[in-house]
Amino acid sequence: MKLIVAIIKPFKLDEVVEALTGVGVTGLTVSEAKGFGRQKGHTEVYRGAEYDTSFVPKVRIETVVADDVAAKAIEAISAAAKTDAIGDGKIFTIDVSSALRIRTGETDDTAL
Repeated sequence: MKLIVAIIKPFKLDEVVEALTGVGVTGLTVSEAKGFGRQKGHTEVYRGAEYDTSFVPKVRIETVVADDVAAKAIEAISAAAKTDAIGDGKIFTIDVSSALRIRTGETDDTAL
């Protein structure tokens, strides 16, 4: 099993969720996040005054998938989140040694 963590632009969330559903991902967690990378933040204008913002709003998506689905899920996220602009985000993949569904007691792949 793999834990896939993707940090993407917020307006791409619906497209990414649709793409993941299309490759068989049945569950995920979404969190609001803020961060910066090479873009080093941005400048906003509010009531005529300029403000430098160090952290850019992002969305963090986490899902655990079976090994045979991981490559498809990564490709789906990458294709759906891509805008060809700086700040598109990153995808991280982490090995998961075990999983347990609390309600039923199912473990590992059956818990997904």
